[in-house]
Amino acid sequence: MSTLPLVAVVATAANGVIGHVGGMPWSVPSDLKRYRALTMGKPMIMGRRTLESIGRVLPGRDTIVLTRASALPFEGAILAKSPDEAVALAARAADRRGANEIVIAGGAEIYRAFLSRTTRVERTVIEAEPPGDAFFPDLAAAGFRLVAEENGAADPRDSAPTRYERWERASSPR
Repeated sequence: MSTLPLVAVVATAANGVIGHVGGMPWSVPSDLKRYRALTMGKPMIMGRRTLESIGRVLPGRDTIVLTRASALPFEGAILAKSPDEAVALAARAADRRGANEIVIAGGAEIYRAFLSRTTRVERTVIEAEPPGDAFFPDLAAAGFRLVAEENGAADPRDSAPTRYERWERASSPR
């Protein structure tokens, strides 16, 4: 088992929505820049539907996809069949890259599957309440505490203002 910290990177609406009909129900270019900065050079674990919504393997990052599918239509994606296998593959990728953490990149099922192992959450809160069909868990109820908060970087193309939050596990991950 890897000793590298697992860090969830997520954007949620104020109402906890992270997705709607296979996509994000907002357009926030400033958060995409933050996402890139937080994930560049690190292995990312995500689900198949999240990879499909992105549409490609992101450059400069190893993409480990946890799925029951037997193959992936994305060149460069690494297939994992279990959470333990995904973490082991990500740890090897981190070692190759010299990364000091593993990113949990969604979607909802993946965040839930890894929440008990996650040590930190980098959350962008989109100040809107869109409809959705995928939600992020309540962090306080899951044993996390808010340790930092600031207003997000503004971009005139953003559909809503943002707030950045850092949450850390109040006790050791299980």
